[in-house]
Amino acid sequence: MDGTHDGQVTRLAAQEPVTPEHFAEAHATAPITRLVAEVAAQCPGERITLGEMGEAFGDRAFGLLILLLCLPGLLPGMASVFGLPMLILGVQMGLGFRKPKLPAVIARQSLKRSDLLRLTPGSTTRVSRAIAKIERWVRPRPGPFTGAVADKVVGWLTAYAAVMLILPGPGTNGPPAFGVIVMALGLVENDSKVVGIGIALTILGNLFATVVLGALLWFGMEALHYIF
Repeated sequence: MDGTHDGQVTRLAAQEPVTPEHFAEAHATAPITRLVAEVAAQCPGERITLGEMGEAFGDRAFGLLILLLCLPGLLPGMASVFGLPMLILGVQMGLGFRKPKLPAVIARQSLKRSDLLRLTPGSTTRVSRAIAKIERWVRPRPGPFTGAVADKVVGWLTAYAAVMLILPGPGTNGPPAFGVIVMALGLVENDSKVVGIGIALTILGNLFATVVLGALLWFGMEALHYIF
């Protein structure tokens, strides 16, 4: 990031109140680890609601909300909590909505500031280190995966991945969540190449999760058949 952008973010952070338009403008090229830290700064409560994040992100809310909902999916025990909001956002995006419309009960859902900060540059978690490596390769690159059709593909793949996060299964959360994170990061940064890579990773992750869950269902039915 250049000094001009850093100064802009600092000035916006110091102003009260910060409008959604100013907030979205300040984050036009912000990488996700920095974005997470600044979201935590803009929403000072112990918990940050999805509604607050949606208002702050303006017309970039789809990509950013999906990204921030999916990041906790890589943390143990967090995936199923945010699966339903991800499913709603994915379906809306797949249907061509330009901005998310979260039901009130979903908009009130929140995540802990401490969990969000585990994904920032100051964190030493494996997740934050992996995300930092991905960010180095992301930059605005318009192309075939940044249009309206690609957005719908991203939406439906996100919805499918959300179902995989909601359903219980050993090791089935990480691969779909990681793919969606890459897709959403490319979407936020208008990077066609990263969106394309994310689409491929999400398809593979969803296939893996589907096979694992299908195998578990088959073994469960066979066990019930054996018992009865």
